[in-house]
Amino acid sequence: MSRRSKLPALARSLTLLAGVGVPCLAHAADLLPLPPPPPRAVVPEPVEFAGGWYLRVDGGYGSLDLRKSIAEDVSHPPKPYDYVALQDKVSNQYFVGGGVGYQINPWLRIDATGEYRFRTKWKLFAEDKTGGDTGGYNVTEGRFDSIVGLVNGYVDLGTWYGVTPFIGAGVGVAHHSFGGVTDKGYGNYYGGYGIGPHNERTNFAWALHAGLGYDVTQNLKFEVAYRYLNMGEATTGVVTCSLECPKTVYRVKELESHDVKVGLRYLVGGPVAVAAVDYAPPPMAPLVRKY
Repeated sequence: MSRRSKLPALARSLTLLAGVGVPCLAHAADLLPLPPPPPRAVVPEPVEFAGGWYLRVDGGYGSLDLRKSIAEDVSHPPKPYDYVALQDKVSNQYFVGGGVGYQINPWLRIDATGEYRFRTKWKLFAEDKTGGDTGGYNVTEGRFDSIVGLVNGYVDLGTWYGVTPFIGAGVGVAHHSFGGVTDKGYGNYYGGYGIGPHNERTNFAWALHAGLGYDVTQNLKFEVAYRYLNMGEATTGVVTCSLECPKTVYRVKELESHDVKVGLRYLVGGPVAVAAVDYAPPPMAPLVRKY
């Protein structure tokens, strides 16, 4: 075969090979797996900073009551006064305080609080029958202020429209500072004027709570509550008369206060903000034309 006859035959063979091979290669490319997408960064879930810790501030007004006051003779021989109380009362108190607490779960929380209760007045007006005398009267007055520390537990009873009713109880101590004591007697042997020095006493205290909390924001709660507070007793210093009379200590027993409180609770913890991340879309597979 001459060279001229071989060239057309070679051209026909190459054309046939291209017509068969190219579609096969394209089909094989379609069967190859796509490259895997680039790894995506894992976005962490929001976490609580400082957990359920909260801070609180409170203030209010307390209506005080007491069981009774007792005059105790501390001289020798130890014979107490024989008083019949005609008036035995304490004035009301304002108070301010604060504390730190922890929200254990949606319905249970605890906190530790401290408060200062402003100075108030105590007065005992009594008929004095000491030694069988009658017609004698005694007026004893003094002033005291208090510092109260409590550890409290609360049960939140559910939330409706942002309002959460709760109940609770607390135990702690009350420290009373008693001073400015004067003692005036009229119309009997022990008449005269006496004074007592400043005295301090610390004793057991306990409380019961009931109130409502309102969600001002996600982290800020407003509270209004009632509290029954038992602060134990306060005692005066030894009262000494200007005339001949027994030296006496007065015990103001079972100091009880019916408190109306308002306050704020601020939740220290909160979700940590996570910065938004833009992700590039994975590369697209090459477009292959099928024949």
